[in-house]
Amino acid sequence: MGDHITEIIVFTFLFLLVSVMGFVAARWRAPKDMLHLDEWGLGGRSFGGWITWFLIGGDLYTAYTFVAVPALLFSAGAAGFFAVPYTVIIYPLFFLVLIRLWSVSHRHGFVTPADFVRTRFGSPTLALLVAITGIVATMPYIALQLIGIEAVLKTMGVTGEGVLARHAPIIVAFAILAAYTYQSGLRAPALIAFVKDTLIWIVILVAVIYLPFKLGGWGDIFDAADAKFSASPAPNDGITLNANNQLQYITLALGSALALFLYPHSITGVLASKNRNVIKRNMSALPAYSFLLGLIALLGYMAIAAGVKPLPGAKEGTVDSNTVVPLLFDQQFPAWFAGIAFAAIGIGALVPAAIMSIAAANLFTRNIYKEYLRKDATHAQEANVSKIVSLVVKVGAVACIIFLDPQFSIDLQLIGGVIILQTAPAVALGLFTRWFHRGGLIAGWAAGMTLGMWMLYQIPNAASGRKHFGGSAFPLSEFGFDTTRTIYVGFVAVAVNLLVAVLVTLVLRATKTPDGVDGTRSDDYFADEGDPRLEKARTNPDELASST
Repeated sequence: MGDHITEIIVFTFLFLLVSVMGFVAARWRAPKDMLHLDEWGLGGRSFGGWITWFLIGGDLYTAYTFVAVPALLFSAGAAGFFAVPYTVIIYPLFFLVLIRLWSVSHRHGFVTPADFVRTRFGSPTLALLVAITGIVATMPYIALQLIGIEAVLKTMGVTGEGVLARHAPIIVAFAILAAYTYQSGLRAPALIAFVKDTLIWIVILVAVIYLPFKLGGWGDIFDAADAKFSASPAPNDGITLNANNQLQYITLALGSALALFLYPHSITGVLASKNRNVIKRNMSALPAYSFLLGLIALLGYMAIAAGVKPLPGAKEGTVDSNTVVPLLFDQQFPAWFAGIAFAAIGIGALVPAAIMSIAAANLFTRNIYKEYLRKDATHAQEANVSKIVSLVVKVGAVACIIFLDPQFSIDLQLIGGVIILQTAPAVALGLFTRWFHRGGLIAGWAAGMTLGMWMLYQIPNAASGRKHFGGSAFPLSEFGFDTTRTIYVGFVAVAVNLLVAVLVTLVLRATKTPDGVDGTRSDDYFADEGDPRLEKARTNPDELASST
């Protein structure tokens, strides 16, 4: 084992460094008035190419990614690579969809995807459903960032007896995060993302060069992984896919790609960009992170070759596979470099957690508080409410880790992906067509959500012994097919959602049921920086919507 004292010192120093940066960020590109959601929640909508690249990269590639993807390869083999193709698929989708959302949002002053839905379909109810869906789907995602930090702390031996003592370091870390996010808003994770991403790139590039050399080469690494999975009784394990898991792999990759750009935090990073060209350049450059993710995934096979044994899990007789990567660095690298790697993972939790909490808070403020509780809320009141809600969201995330089985938190995140996918017809398709009736979209959302929850309820978790909500791989045999294959729940649920939305829309159109008024117009989706109507939209979005 490495020198944990050295690791802890390096980890603490870098963690405190970025915490100071988080507080200083309030003065970085300082606005005239921080009490405005455009400033606190979107960084003034002024981020250029480099800032946006680091911000979105730091937002999408989380601490959980760095520990969970390799852990999945360590445990199940090739199925864990699903994260690589879905991050390749996602950027063309980002390019096509989010550039239009950026334009219409900047012209109308939208802060959340629910703002867009409210104006596009003239439906507060549909916007409320989108907002609640986004908040519910984001909460477990924030909690998962804590799992990444917890895996590092366990590896360094920073644990205590009892629930509160064991989680004390995480509580302190998130208290600091809550403080500088409250003060600096989106500027804090944007500034910290530079450090986080730089550390991650350095650590991974060093690892994929040094570890194969130390472990005998890539041939020996893949041979060790193949030997492990060949001896496994699980039919889906192996370094290549097989007939049992190919359908699950394809639908999970595609469904995850569709879900990722619908998450509020993904949209928040994009809306902070200063113009359309920034988004175009980033969608072209961000696939570099997919290359990095592929290298990160291979750490799972390296851990097999290195003989890494995961630390015990929360329950007796279980193991915590999320400790695989931290243990690999602890055992194979000098203590000082392991400390840097641990800090990269820990800081990698702060950036996305901050953005996620800001995005969830903005949804509550704009689409629940302002819409239903205080329609005449000023910009300052909106900003203050978002600040407070962002704190509440972080407290909820910490509570998930303290009081729930960590494995259940992971399963909740899989459920979150199924949930957020149900906003695709209203948000994604709504950017291209106004054909759908608002009643059809509401009916589709209800059908997709109901089916998705029913399917998830039927899935057990063999590892934990839980009978329900144990994952997102649904056996096709439940639909009467004579097969052992599984399919991603979210893929089926959103397909049913879309089908119901189409059918109900046809019925409502045929019966001439009144529809909402579209508050946008065609040129809104091509607006850019310097648009003459932009300033009016920011100062009085309601007036602009009514004028169109």
